[in-house]
Amino acid sequence: MRVLVTGTDGYIGCVMADRLMASGHDVVGVDTGFYRAGWLYDGVARIPRTLTKDIRDLGPADVEGVDAVVHLAELSNDPLGQLAPQVTYEINHRGSVRLAELARASGIGRFVYMSSCSVYGIAPGDAPVTEESPVNPQTAYAECKVRVEHDVGAMAGSEFHPTFLRNATAFGASPRMRFDVVLNNLMGIAWTTGEIRMTSDGTPWRPIVHIRDTISAVEAVLNAPVGSVSGQILNVGSNEQNYQVREIAEVVAAVVPGCTTSFGPPSADNRSYRVSFDRIGGVLPGFRCAWDLAAGARELAGVLGRIGLDAEMFAFRGFTRIDQLQYLIRTGQVEGDLRWAGRSAATGSQTS
Repeated sequence: MRVLVTGTDGYIGCVMADRLMASGHDVVGVDTGFYRAGWLYDGVARIPRTLTKDIRDLGPADVEGVDAVVHLAELSNDPLGQLAPQVTYEINHRGSVRLAELARASGIGRFVYMSSCSVYGIAPGDAPVTEESPVNPQTAYAECKVRVEHDVGAMAGSEFHPTFLRNATAFGASPRMRFDVVLNNLMGIAWTTGEIRMTSDGTPWRPIVHIRDTISAVEAVLNAPVGSVSGQILNVGSNEQNYQVREIAEVVAAVVPGCTTSFGPPSADNRSYRVSFDRIGGVLPGFRCAWDLAAGARELAGVLGRIGLDAEMFAFRGFTRIDQLQYLIRTGQVEGDLRWAGRSAATGSQTS
């Protein structure tokens, strides 16, 4: 297929584009370029032709000849979404719905939307939540995911087939590294300080999934008959990868020689949920997670050892989404509506 992937300069997107191209797909990338400063190591063999453009500004010419859209490009975590909530809604909700409308109007049959298990927010009781459970978003980021699922889901029909992948919290090594997701952050702290000192008790539950398993889920959707995935909402991960945050910290510490852990009092952040991943195996029979927490921690430790990660590198703004965006705003490179300064929808775009 000819696949348009938004967010190809991102943590997951750069690895996804490489893998889709290796599988024979013709990939066209779209990215604003906000996070290109964050390149940790040389870890992908193929980089697609990438359109440097805001998703809010894409037009029919940008999607001409495309068979499928895989949409990752949004403001991509809870703290970043809270930085400017109204702009978050403009990009993550309205921008994503607009992209789906553009795809449908252009005759693109498949639309894969990268949603998030964060839509569950605070889950009542101990039972794992399913795709049928009530959602309970606690942030602008999660609320936008819910809205896109609702609005784009209503667009499904005989010619347009959206699929919504509610991914668990991502982890694992990527050249476009993020150190602001839980396992990666804990590994960076452990590696550079030899100690994980948590300010909370680490009891909240989080499901996690390796980025390569997330990519496998996308590949499985693209390869599936459209009738089996059209309109589907699928939790992406595995039942075995539901962990309390303290368990993640302990596994990370175990792969870093001499690292110790300590925990604090309960946190005011009461987001906690365990997730059932039973449905995805039924809808996509070939999909199975290949990575677990321990394997991912060992992989990441190996990468950090090879590149000699130090405290300065770990703290670099390019590896933390909110730090990089605040830097671009502070230095006048990005304006309040989160567009590049001096570049409006009418000024066009660049291709790299």
